[in-house]
Amino acid sequence: MGGVFYFANTLIGNLNISKEYIIAASAFLLLVAGFKVFDFYILRILRKVSRKTKMSFDDVLVDFFKEIHWPFYVYLSFYISMKFLLLPEAFSRALWYVLVLFIAYYVSRGVLRIINHFFDVYVEKKRRESSAEGESMIHVLRIIAMVAVWAIAFLMVLSAFGVDITPLIASLGIGGIAIALALQSILGDLFSAFAIYFDKPFKEGDFIIVGEDMGVVKFIGIKTTRIQALGGQEIVMSNSDLMSARINNYKKMKKRRVAFKFGVEYSTSLQKLKKINKIIQEIIKNIGDAELDRVHFKEFGDFSLNYEVVYYVNSNDYNKFMDIQQEINFKIKERFEKEKISMAFPTQTIFLEKKQDGLAE
Repeated sequence: MGGVFYFANTLIGNLNISKEYIIAASAFLLLVAGFKVFDFYILRILRKVSRKTKMSFDDVLVDFFKEIHWPFYVYLSFYISMKFLLLPEAFSRALWYVLVLFIAYYVSRGVLRIINHFFDVYVEKKRRESSAEGESMIHVLRIIAMVAVWAIAFLMVLSAFGVDITPLIASLGIGGIAIALALQSILGDLFSAFAIYFDKPFKEGDFIIVGEDMGVVKFIGIKTTRIQALGGQEIVMSNSDLMSARINNYKKMKKRRVAFKFGVEYSTSLQKLKKINKIIQEIIKNIGDAELDRVHFKEFGDFSLNYEVVYYVNSNDYNKFMDIQQEINFKIKERFEKEKISMAFPTQTIFLEKKQDGLAE
């Protein structure tokens, strides 16, 4: 036992007296007891109080302290109690380095917990609104936030250890430029992904047409966006190509403008031609979610008298539009048959000349 005390006295340079050891030991025990009371009693009370509030952020803070493990409390008590002793500089520095590592680890976890809380609140809000908007991008942002937080924590630890991080940051900047040049297309797709998420030209679940491709957006990733085509196949397009193209987003459409034409025979009387306008007006007026804009006898065609009808469907659902158009066609056919109005079809009339004695008749 005497050898142990001799070794301890040698280690700390014979600078402390027994009274200081007693004070340090007492401080250590009191701090451990205080942290234990805080962990087992005060945090439980705070947890009960936070559950009664409508806010969820206070729950996150309580959970953050709840997840701090006992080794940290024990070491923090030991570190504070060592301040009552006069220690060698190298030993004090080593104690400080270990404390920095503990703090960086738990603070980083706490910051990530808070960030994830806001992400979860946003996703839950969208789910309550029956919208899956941006969930894939939220996952990407989570990963980027995690990498950023741990990278900042690493740099702060190096700075606390006395390492000059300025050259490191400068070298990272130069290296970042080289990497950016090498990964120019990938970074272009990444920035396009952020532009899609924040500018929202479309979102997951939207029906879009890009050039000759069309389908429902299923996933927006870091580099590509995946579209479920009408034929069933999956179309994979780079985000930069999407942002540089002209996109028709039919999910954004509040109502659909529909224009269609039909023709009747030239033999149709003027009275019936005028009646056609009223027939079309009555048909569309009696169909729900359809609003008539206009109906006109437009032109004398090659083989028919042509009408043009324009109406609006108060929905962006393509199937509903087709159901309404089908019903209009059925009713037009029914009313025309009743009014004995004949629909035109391509015809060709041939006039023959009969010649007699060299004279045409």
